[in-house]
Amino acid sequence: MFIDFFYTMKDHGIPVSPTSFLTLHKALDAGLVSSLEDFYTAARTILVKSERYFDLFDQVFAHYFKGAELPDYEGVEIDAMAKAMLEHWLKDPQALADAMGEDPENLSKLTPDELIEYFKKRLKDQTERHDGGSKWIGTGGRSPVGHSGHHPGGMRVGGVSRNKSAVKVAMERRYKDYSLEGPLTEAMMGEALKRLRNLVPAGPRDQVNVDKTIYQTMKNAGEIEIIFDQDLKDRLKVMLAIDNGGWSMDPYISVVQTLFNYSRAQFKDLKTYFFHNTIYDTIWEDPSRFKKPIKVDELVKKDPETRLIIVGDASMAPYELMARDGSIYIHERSGRASLDSLNFLADTFRHCVWLNPVPPRMWNYTGTIQTISRIFPMFELSIDGLEKAILQLMAK
Repeated sequence: MFIDFFYTMKDHGIPVSPTSFLTLHKALDAGLVSSLEDFYTAARTILVKSERYFDLFDQVFAHYFKGAELPDYEGVEIDAMAKAMLEHWLKDPQALADAMGEDPENLSKLTPDELIEYFKKRLKDQTERHDGGSKWIGTGGRSPVGHSGHHPGGMRVGGVSRNKSAVKVAMERRYKDYSLEGPLTEAMMGEALKRLRNLVPAGPRDQVNVDKTIYQTMKNAGEIEIIFDQDLKDRLKVMLAIDNGGWSMDPYISVVQTLFNYSRAQFKDLKTYFFHNTIYDTIWEDPSRFKKPIKVDELVKKDPETRLIIVGDASMAPYELMARDGSIYIHERSGRASLDSLNFLADTFRHCVWLNPVPPRMWNYTGTIQTISRIFPMFELSIDGLEKAILQLMAK
């Protein structure tokens, strides 16, 4: 039963295990599931082990039981075109509406997010069931992306839950912000960075270990023996180096700021430095990169177990990375190539990663990204990439 549902989830990237699927069947056999709503709750609870997959589960569930459209992971180009259409709309709504054969007044009632979804639908030239809408899309008439016909505020694609059935709850996509395609929020980043810990016993033995105390007392036939442990302290040292200069980093300011803010709140022993494009002989403690220079060679005095995290797009002219005086700033030119400094850092701190906000599909188009990725393990600055980076940093 529901074998196809199981494989549909696996085919779309939800890591469901045969064991959890058998557990779901035990719940069915025990009579704990008596409706589709019950099945939705039980399946999500038993099969999905991380909230990051809740949104994808909802989409698969709605597709399997109602034929809703599954996410299109090949539509990167369409997403970009839809956003470009939105920018054009903001500049000249009348011209774009005329080109689409639409009434600009109708489109003006949609929010920016709804407009993007509408443009994406139009670009895909939808060929599914169509009951009377106009311009390819709709089910109840008059296009702007209807589910139940024209609405003054515009309707969401897929519809909004009315009677709270399981399928409609799934189609609401309440967990979109927890998925990999959602924004990299501070809460999501926090969940990933919590794994970057190094808890070790420290201080006096003044913490009662309840489990060991109960075990030892039972072993002593009821004679109480209290077991004390040392408190666990996080001894982790983190060094964060951020590329905070240049127009190429401008699109990623918000996500880097989120990482910076959370890191300051999360780690007790955190040192933050700044650079532009790449690291030469010097990095700075001040964001202006002017008042507090620190020589890279001095970092060798730090604990070699320090976790080094470098954040930047790694995109620059090749000579900036390779040439002995490659810096665009005269005061950084010391006759030492940046490539030498990066290799020095990688050799000094064995626990190191480079977080790149540029999507990995673009990395092969930039030679300096490829070069730096051969020095540091490079990961995308996303939830998925951040989790992989944490595993790399904590590897022994």
